[in-house]
Amino acid sequence: MPTIADAGRPVTGGVDTHAGVHVAGMVDQAGRVLGAREFPAAAAGHAAALAWVRGHGDLARVGVEGTGSYGAGLAATWRLQAPA
Repeated sequence: MPTIADAGRPVTGGVDTHAGVHVAGMVDQAGRVLGAREFPAAAAGHAAALAWVRGHGDLARVGVEGTGSYGAGLAATWRLQAPA
């Protein structure tokens, strides 16, 4: 679980998308795994995944598999909530 001290560090995420669930994973700059978690492939799951990903530090980048199919809804939700 991330701590307040971790909030400023750059982190990278990735999401493996499926019809029923999406699996998100996070790593730090050294490639250490910070965590992995499943989220429902629905609007509430998309929002929860974004909050979880952002909770690990300063999000440098994230890759989402299948943004034209199973990941389309997730990518659209995250794009709408991206900082300006």
